[in-house]
Amino acid sequence: MKGLAIYFYLFVSLLIGFLQGSDEVTMQINAPTEVTAGDEFQVKIVLNKGNLQSFSRLVQELPAGLKAVSGYSANADFTFKDNRVRLIWLKLPESDTLTITYTIKVDQRLKGSFDLVGKFSYISDNERMSIEGEPVKVQILPNPNIDPSLIVDINEFKEKVIPEITPISDIPVACIRQKPVPSGESDNSYIVNLLVYKESAQKFAKIEEKIPAGYTAVNMDSKEGIFVFKNGQAKFLWMNLPQSPYFIVSYRLIPATATASTPVIKGQFSYVVDEKTIVKDIVEKDMNLASLSADEIRKLIEELKASPVKIPVEELLAQKPEQPAPSAAEPTTSESPQTTTQRKRVTNEQLVKEIDPAYLLEPQEGVYYRIQIAAGHCPIDIKRYFRRYKITDEVRAEIHEGWRKYSIGTFTEYKQARDYRVHIWNTTPINDAFVAAYNNGQRITVQEALMITNQKWYR
Repeated sequence: MKGLAIYFYLFVSLLIGFLQGSDEVTMQINAPTEVTAGDEFQVKIVLNKGNLQSFSRLVQELPAGLKAVSGYSANADFTFKDNRVRLIWLKLPESDTLTITYTIKVDQRLKGSFDLVGKFSYISDNERMSIEGEPVKVQILPNPNIDPSLIVDINEFKEKVIPEITPISDIPVACIRQKPVPSGESDNSYIVNLLVYKESAQKFAKIEEKIPAGYTAVNMDSKEGIFVFKNGQAKFLWMNLPQSPYFIVSYRLIPATATASTPVIKGQFSYVVDEKTIVKDIVEKDMNLASLSADEIRKLIEELKASPVKIPVEELLAQKPEQPAPSAAEPTTSESPQTTTQRKRVTNEQLVKEIDPAYLLEPQEGVYYRIQIAAGHCPIDIKRYFRRYKITDEVRAEIHEGWRKYSIGTFTEYKQARDYRVHIWNTTPINDAFVAAYNNGQRITVQEALMITNQKWYR
């Protein structure tokens, strides 16, 4: 019996070991062993994660001269900065096996070899664990079209070569609007198609289209973005852009009357690169965007990059700013048309100089909220003016869309701002105060702020 007990114990131990081994987390890195300088190649990583679902991270260090571009990230947040590829999961997908792909672009001046390695870190039984995949040695063959005197070994590239930094404004990202075409429907509507060429941009992006009066915009295809039509503006919002380097979104313009004039639209495309928000004007072309091939689209983008379209300054200054709801604290003025025209020609920089620096709203980092309590065109004595409205908070002023706007408080949580807005309603004569949202000092919509911070909306 004693011998049977020993055999049974050994059997159970082997069984437990086998079961534990089946849940072992592994990582396999796949990449070509040879590549020519100036080309690009795909990296595929296969993660066998078992039943892991908690916070995890995959990091790979790349030598200088290599650039990583996201492919399929399996719902991870992909970033490439300071020669480091980083994928972060707040919660892993349920699948036992994950496949991640991305592309590495090789500088045309490189030669030599490097080891492609990586570390996957995760939480198991409340302990931090990590594994490393088997390295893949990649040989970089010199580019035959490059002067041999310019070729540098990859191990010396960082010291010998000044990095080529592409200005953000030169990144080939563009948004092109196809000239609105009649839909052929009985409602006399028009179809608007927008081609977004984003290259490697992945993060938050936004399209804003100013719709002419007399039209209503209705979403047709938002490519997994959020579509909003409000106050004469049609917006597409993305927290994460589609994986494809380019895509087309569309909406329908429905006129209120059958005699409405042909719609003339102006818009902008905003996106985030290296935590900076870049804004580009949308260019309108009289062509069928859906019929263009990949090569034709790239050629079109290059043409736009070589000859950027800019709106004249006079045209921008002449645009009437979108007016907020009347405020109890707005000074009343009587202006002649000539005075109004002159005021529109004053630049934002000139208006900012008129504000006492002690009361100028300074930009802050990240997303935050303030309570706007007034807006107007004429300068006021901030210190004295708001006393009559029982405002005891520090009032700050800013210039936005040609208006002097006044706000109080700074809140990182939307609910706190919402509650304080109600407090202002209940304790002061100002009954139209509202929450304004900012991202790194730039005004954004509250909806966008909630999306960026994953906060809830409260009435």
